[in-house]
Amino acid sequence: MHLDDRRHALMDAMDTQGVWPADSKWVRRAILDTVPRHDFAPDRLWTWNGDDAYVPVDRQGDPDGWADLVYAGPDDSTITQILDGLPSSSLSCVAVVADMLDSLMLEPGPKVLEVGTGAGWNAGLLAARAGPGNVVSLEVDDGLAAAARRSLATLGLDVAVHTGDGNAGWPAGAPYERVIATYAVEDIPWAWIEQTRPGGRLVIPWGRLGHIALTVADDGKSASGWIQGLGMFMPSRGTAQGREHHAIRGDSVPDRTVRVDHDLRALTDAHLVFALRVSHPDIRIATRTTGTGLTVQLHDGVDSCATATVDDAGNTTAYEGGPRRLLADIAAGRRRWEERGTPPLWDFGMTVTPEGQHVWAGDAQAGAYTA
Repeated sequence: MHLDDRRHALMDAMDTQGVWPADSKWVRRAILDTVPRHDFAPDRLWTWNGDDAYVPVDRQGDPDGWADLVYAGPDDSTITQILDGLPSSSLSCVAVVADMLDSLMLEPGPKVLEVGTGAGWNAGLLAARAGPGNVVSLEVDDGLAAAARRSLATLGLDVAVHTGDGNAGWPAGAPYERVIATYAVEDIPWAWIEQTRPGGRLVIPWGRLGHIALTVADDGKSASGWIQGLGMFMPSRGTAQGREHHAIRGDSVPDRTVRVDHDLRALTDAHLVFALRVSHPDIRIATRTTGTGLTVQLHDGVDSCATATVDDAGNTTAYEGGPRRLLADIAAGRRRWEERGTPPLWDFGMTVTPEGQHVWAGDAQAGAYTA
């Protein structure tokens, strides 16, 4: 299948899922016609081998496999770089890119700061809307920055790509009317807000789950806004990612069997999972449906983990390892969510000041949402 055919197939899949933003029709036009995704994909991509490692897929040796990775499903990212055995850069999945660009409320003309150039595709989409000379993009990796400059220049897209620490922003170009990040941060850097005009808008992936849109207050002393959607992003370069479940679990026998009095099938509810991400940000939750029910895995990235299986009748078998009682922590977070009226993820928001940030549900004046 030709690259253009694959591109149109992906666009059709976006149509079928109904995930093109209705209020930002320019996004569809830019992705389909102006800024082709494959023009920013390096000749070597990476894919998980299903077992224990990421393996390369080269355009020359496997052109069909390469194209399949570039134009996978709407919710599939394309891994473009591996460092120390882990993904360190990617072309983000099209559905989330479209959603974030819609959240940015970008019109032609304003000055935009992007942090995290990567391959340059998102910067190209921004430039196609904002116009020549209006986009500044920062990338910490010299090699990625140079490749992005080449790709953007080839398409005639005028973006100023600088090498530097994205968390520090680019004060030389400030103030900006729009700021967008392409990597996840747990704590919103104040520099990004400080470099944005009062009334300006920032769209930022927050932690391991979800992206938020913030508007800078008229006095420039704070920024507030709402969660816009779910999505997983790579953390900023140098952020410790912690140990994965299998590394914590190892081959040893679990420390203890745990009785579970609540239905863990509720962990398939995205709104509950997001509330748990707020109340217990260090606990990572993964669920997998099997032929006989549901498997749930929890871990804290350090030394504690839990595994539970729930059959179709709701019977649960659970084990834990490490010092923490993760299943009890999750149960407490769920009770808190229910006591607050089970707010959907769209009801969560954040306020950021120079002193720090807090997440709230329903009302910015209600105080921080905690377990």
